[in-house]
Amino acid sequence: MNKIEHIGIAVKHLETSNALFAKLFGTPHYKTETVASEGVKTSFFKVGENKIELLEATTANSPIAKFLERKGEGVHHIAFDVEDIVAEIKRLQEEGFTVLNETPKRGADNKLVAFLHPKDANGVLIELCQEIK
Repeated sequence: MNKIEHIGIAVKHLETSNALFAKLFGTPHYKTETVASEGVKTSFFKVGENKIELLEATTANSPIAKFLERKGEGVHHIAFDVEDIVAEIKRLQEEGFTVLNETPKRGADNKLVAFLHPKDANGVLIELCQEIK
């Protein structure tokens, strides 16, 4: 893993949260994107070298909707940049981690993504991200 790629925060209302975080960070979000396959609409903020992703559910049965129902708004995941997502999935499986999607899928922000089950990382959902070239 190279670095933290972004921190994902689940929110109930993206536009309201965009305004809140724009005040907090002193800068507006730089893009929004809908990932229909995940039932989510996202927005991204750049804070120094780091990115923050806000996630709003677009369907009642999406992973974000379920997270909000169980835990409310807050940190949803930490994403790490990797150079070879397929090799990293294999390495982590060999280390005993449960990968929620063994085949990387297209995510937001021009990335291939895969997730590790939070039970294997002290309750933290881990996302692996590889830039699509």
